[in-house]
Amino acid sequence: MPVLVDPSKRVLVQGITGREGRLRTRYMLDYGTRVVAGCAPERGGQEVFGVPVFADVATALQAAGPFDISVIFVPGPAAKSAAMEAIDSGIPLIVLIADRMPLYDVLEICAAAKRAGISVLGPNTAGVVVPDQAVVGLVGGSAKSARGWLHPGPAGVISRSGGMGVAAAYELGRCGIGVSALVHVGGDAIIGMRMHEIACLFQNDPDTRVIALVGEIGTSQEEQVAELMKAGKITKPVVAHIGGRSAQSGIRYSHAGAIVERGLGTYAGKKQAIESAGGVVVGTFPEFSKAVQRFL
Repeated sequence: MPVLVDPSKRVLVQGITGREGRLRTRYMLDYGTRVVAGCAPERGGQEVFGVPVFADVATALQAAGPFDISVIFVPGPAAKSAAMEAIDSGIPLIVLIADRMPLYDVLEICAAAKRAGISVLGPNTAGVVVPDQAVVGLVGGSAKSARGWLHPGPAGVISRSGGMGVAAAYELGRCGIGVSALVHVGGDAIIGMRMHEIACLFQNDPDTRVIALVGEIGTSQEEQVAELMKAGKITKPVVAHIGGRSAQSGIRYSHAGAIVERGLGTYAGKKQAIESAGGVVVGTFPEFSKAVQRFL
């Protein structure tokens, strides 16, 4: 079973009538994602590319549910209420695209989701794509573009950077390896599903033979993957590229979550943790694909 998404998953799009919601709904439909409904306040009764629009999640659930995934294209300040609607409706996976979400909003969302047994991907995520099957979010850009460079294969890519994750998947496809799925966990300091949780999904995925981490400085996500490797819970080969090697302590690198403070979250610390657990850390994406190929 593919990681997180597949063509059978029933998807709700919150904020479907906005610019990004419409654009990405077109992409998801074209790529084969089963988008069955959308919702937007005061837009009930409309359609977007043939997808019915409802005023709220509860009404959408009653008329077109159940849903497996809700992807939320709502601006950061309003995303909390949208996420809480999805949580209250019991949708198993919520994908929060918005960046610049207030920190305490994210904390409340994650706490409510945990109590309800619901998974949250993001915020500040580009989403997840399974080549030639389905996409939720915006990773890949367009169906035509994604089909051109994103190819199925045995490497499961987990990235903290949308751009670097795409670069890794592109390089793996260019070299004839391909990916089982590309998951962008999001670039904020506080997020829902972290790298080690996605790594466990890839560990249990029969289509994934190598776990490919695209990390960066800041937080302890890469170190958490290394801990699972040392504990024997991640036994598949792990190849990692870590951005921010030249960043100085106290300077933010690219994302809100990529900041080194008081020696924590450094490039050297992450590299040492992964390598001491038996993983391989490389400096460039061509090296990345070569290291993956060696394990295959």
